[in-house]
Amino acid sequence: MAGTIPTNRSRHLPRVSLNSDGRSHPLLNLASVGTLIIGLVSFTLGMLLRYDSGTGIAVAIAASVTGLISLLGGLYTQMMSATREERVLIVIGIIAGFVGLALGLAHGGLAG
Repeated sequence: MAGTIPTNRSRHLPRVSLNSDGRSHPLLNLASVGTLIIGLVSFTLGMLLRYDSGTGIAVAIAASVTGLISLLGGLYTQMMSATREERVLIVIGIIAGFVGLALGLAHGGLAG
């Protein structure tokens, strides 16, 4: 009957892949995900500094160092990236790392 929903089709979830160009980039994928993870760690430490007044200078230094690593490493990885999906993760990691770096520096990181 026309207009009915077929029941014999299996439903598949869309595949998430960083290799939309059909070629494998294992090192670039690792660098992209690494930038994102380090940036999110820096962002989390920065938010901890921002909202918890009992944190010490060690947290500020850790937020600053991880933010700087994410920022510089992300800029290099962005230059070498091959696909749009990699670039999206890299930019999110760079922005998160920058926020963590700024909050770490504002609370005494790398200067203390």
